[in-house]
Amino acid sequence: MKRTRLKRRGGLGRIAEQLVWLANGLAESGSRVEDRYWEQQITTVLDEALADNEEEALNAALDHLYSSEPRAYDELADHIESRAECAAGAANTHDVVLIAAPVMAWSRYRIPATSVPPAVLANLRVHLQAHVLAKGARLSVADFLFSPDQLPQGYCATAEFAKVIGGAALDNLDLHIETEGMPETAQFLSDTRYLLAAVAVPRGSALFRWQETDGSRDSAREQWRTQGGACLAPLLPGCAIELVLPEAYFAASRAADKDSRPYSVRASVAFLATTLETPAANLRAVIAPFWDRNLEEYRIGFTVRGREDIVHGVVWPLLGAEDETTDCTAQIDAVLRESGIADIVHLDHQFPLEYCDDCGAPLYPSPEGEVVHAEMPEEQSDQMPRHLH
Repeated sequence: MKRTRLKRRGGLGRIAEQLVWLANGLAESGSRVEDRYWEQQITTVLDEALADNEEEALNAALDHLYSSEPRAYDELADHIESRAECAAGAANTHDVVLIAAPVMAWSRYRIPATSVPPAVLANLRVHLQAHVLAKGARLSVADFLFSPDQLPQGYCATAEFAKVIGGAALDNLDLHIETEGMPETAQFLSDTRYLLAAVAVPRGSALFRWQETDGSRDSAREQWRTQGGACLAPLLPGCAIELVLPEAYFAASRAADKDSRPYSVRASVAFLATTLETPAANLRAVIAPFWDRNLEEYRIGFTVRGREDIVHGVVWPLLGAEDETTDCTAQIDAVLRESGIADIVHLDHQFPLEYCDDCGAPLYPSPEGEVVHAEMPEEQSDQMPRHLH
C-alpha cells in the first residue's frame, strides 16, 4: 500500500503534536536503550488514540512528517500499523496479531465476496496451523472472504476489528461475520479477496512457521498455495486464483498490492487472448507514465497488432518508495514478454492523470501518444467487466 499523503491546512492538535515529537525522538535515537524509551511512549499514546477513535490525529501526524521528516514518518507509520493490528489490550500474557491471507483472482464473471462455509473454514484452520503458523498457536478465522471495499477502513477500525477477532483467537474460536449492510464491491477483471484471521501465542513466542528452526517462508508459501488454494477455489467459481503468503495484516496487504500488479497484467493478456480468440503474440502493449504533481502510476494500453484502437487497459501504480527513478517499465516489460507479448511501445511523455468524465474509468495511452477510452470490439463488449484494474 503506497501511503501517499497530502498536508492539511491548520495547526496540529495535541495528540498529533505529541506523536510528531515522539516519532522525531525515535528517529534521532542513538541506542537501543533510548529506542525502547521512545517506543514505550509512542505505544502508550497510540493505544489511547486508537481506543478513542482519533483517526484524524493519526493522519495529521503522518501528513506533517511525510515530506519533512521521512525517517520519523516511517517510524510512526510502522508503530501505528503495529498497534492497530496487534489487538492491543486483548491480553497481557499473549501476543495477538491480526493476519491476512490475500487471494488474487481474475474472471470474466463477477468475483465473489462470500461467506465461508463451516466445513471449508475448518479445513482452512487445519492448513493455516499446519503450514503457516507456529506450533501451538491459537487461531480465529473470520468466516467471510472480504473484498478491498469491505475491509476495515482506517487504523482505528482495523484496531477495533483486531481486538474482536483477537479475543476470539485467545479462545481458539472462529469469528462469524454479519454480512447485512456490508458494502457492495465493484466488478473488476482482476481483484483481491482477503481471508482475515488472528493468531495468539504466549508473549515472546514464535507466531509463524518460518520462525521455527525447521521452517521457511518458501515452504510455507508453497504449501499454503497448494493446500489453501484447494480449499478456497470452490468459493471462487470461474476464477483463476493465486494465493499470497499470509502475514501480519498490513504487510500482507502491501504484498498483495505488489503482487497484484504483474498478476493483473497476466490476467489481462489471458483475458484478451481468450475473448478476442487471438494468440498473445498478436497483441501490442503501449506503456506510459501518468503524473499528478509526481509520477503516480504507469498505464498500459492494449491493441490488436495492425489496429490502433485500445481494447483494454491496466494500471500499474507506484508503491512505497517508488518514484520516477525506479525502473518500473523494465518490470512491466518483463511481465508482458513472459505473457507472450513482444510488440511493446514505450512512451516517455508525462501524461496527466485523466479519467473518463462519464464512467470514471482511467484513460489509457494509444500508439499515437494520446489518452483514450479502452473499448472492446462491439461483438465482445458484453463479455467485458464494467471496471478494470
